[in-house]
Amino acid sequence: MHSSYRFTAESAVFDEQNLVSSAGLVPVLELAEQAGLSRLIDTHVDLPSTRVRSGAVNPPGKLTSIIAGIMCGADSIDDANVLRAGGTPRVFNEVYAPSTLGIFLREFTFGHANQLAAVARAHLVALAARVPLLPGIEQRAFLDIDSLLRPVYGTAKQGASFGHAKIAGRALLRRGLSPQITTISTATAAPVIAQARLRSGKSGSGRAAASQVTQAITTARACGASGTIMLRGDSAFGSKTVIAACVGHGVEFSLSMARHRAITTAINAIDESVYTPVHYPGAVTDPDTGALISDAEVAETPYPLQLGRGKKITARLVVRRVKDARYPDALFPVWRYHPFLTNSDLTTTEADITHRRHAIIETTFADLIDGPLAHIPSGLFSANCAWLACAVIAHNLLRAAGTLAGGDAAVARGATLRRDLVNVPARFAAPARKPTLHLPTHWPRQTQWKTLWNNTIGYPTAQPRAA
Repeated sequence: MHSSYRFTAESAVFDEQNLVSSAGLVPVLELAEQAGLSRLIDTHVDLPSTRVRSGAVNPPGKLTSIIAGIMCGADSIDDANVLRAGGTPRVFNEVYAPSTLGIFLREFTFGHANQLAAVARAHLVALAARVPLLPGIEQRAFLDIDSLLRPVYGTAKQGASFGHAKIAGRALLRRGLSPQITTISTATAAPVIAQARLRSGKSGSGRAAASQVTQAITTARACGASGTIMLRGDSAFGSKTVIAACVGHGVEFSLSMARHRAITTAINAIDESVYTPVHYPGAVTDPDTGALISDAEVAETPYPLQLGRGKKITARLVVRRVKDARYPDALFPVWRYHPFLTNSDLTTTEADITHRRHAIIETTFADLIDGPLAHIPSGLFSANCAWLACAVIAHNLLRAAGTLAGGDAAVARGATLRRDLVNVPARFAAPARKPTLHLPTHWPRQTQWKTLWNNTIGYPTAQPRAA
C-alpha cells in the first residue's frame, strides 16, 4: 500500500474543529448515565474541604471526564487532554483540562477513594440491571480474587515499596504498588470487576482478602447471583479467614493450598489407585489408542479444618499431579502436586477443571495493564486509589458496551473494544439543530457500532443527569 497523492510539508494542517476522534464515547457515556453514574457520584462522593479553592467543585463532571479519558486509552492524567481536541468539547459539556483533573484527584483522601469505590460497586449493579452483562448468573457465578504488582520507578510515590514479582519464571523484588482485584464472571460471560483495592507493594497478596471477598459477595448477589456462588483463588488466599468468610455467607470456595506438613501428610495418604486422568477442554488424544497425551491426574481426600471459635468443617482436598519435567528419564515417576481445597459438590475432575479456570482473572489484569494501570499516574496514594476506582468503572462500562454491541464484542479485550467501538473518528454536524455524526464508510465494525448506538441512544428509561 502506498500513498495516492504527492504530499508536501504544508499538506497536513490541524484545523478541523468538527472532527471527533472518539465518537464511541457518545453511546458509552449515555449508557453510563442510564445506569446513573453522575447521580451516584453526586450522592456518594463528598469533598467538603479542599487544599485548593474550587479544586473539588463538580465531582460528577470531573470524574466522568477521567473515566472517558481512560476509555479512550489514557494511562496518565495528561492523556485526558485528548478530550479537548477537535469537536469533542462541542459534543460533550464539562470537558476539563488535565491540570484541573490532577488538582481534583489530589483532593482525595483514602476515605474519599472508598466513597468512589462504593460508586463503582453501585454502578456495576445498575449496569447489570440495564444490560444482560452476566448471563447465567442466576444459576452459578464465579468470584475470582488475585493481586498484581505494578512497578514504579521513583522513590517519591506514596506507598511504593518492594514486593515479590515473577518475570519469565524468575522471582524477584520490584518497587511498586499492589492492586487487589475481585471479579465476577459466569460460564459464558467475561469477568467484570466487583471490587478493587490499592495497597503498598510489600503487602502480602492475601492481606485484607476476607473483607474484600465479603464485599464482592454482596455485590454479586445485588447483580442477580441468586444461585451458587464460588470463590476461586490461589494459595495466597487459601487462609482460614477467607474460608470462614465464604462459609459464613453460604458461598462455595475453591482455593489453592500452600504445602505444609498437614497438607503433605494428607497427600501422601492418598492411594495410587485413586488417581484418575483428567480430560481438559482441548486435550489431545492418541489417534491409535484414544488415550490422553497428558500425564495430569487428580484425586481427592477429606480434609478437616478448624476455622476458629469452635467452628469445624470437613472440606475436599483435591490434588492434581503431573510428572516433573525436570526428570524425564527417571526410573520411577517423579510427581509435582498441586492441592486445592473446595466444598463444592462437583466431581473430582469437574472440580479440577473449574478451579483451573480461575486463570480468567488474568484477562482482566491484561486489560488494566494495557490501559489505565500501564502507569501509576500520581505521587499521592489516595489519588492513585481514586484513579483505580475510575479504571474499574471504565472497565465495566466497556464490558457493558461490548455486550450491547453483540457478537464477539461481548468477550473482546478492552483494547479491542477501544479500537472498534470507542476510538472511531467522526465529523460532527448540527444542521437545523439536528446533531449528526458522520462516521467512516466501510468501518469494519459498523454493524456492532450501530447495534450499540441503537441500544443506548433514545433508551426510554434513562436516568436524569445530576444538576
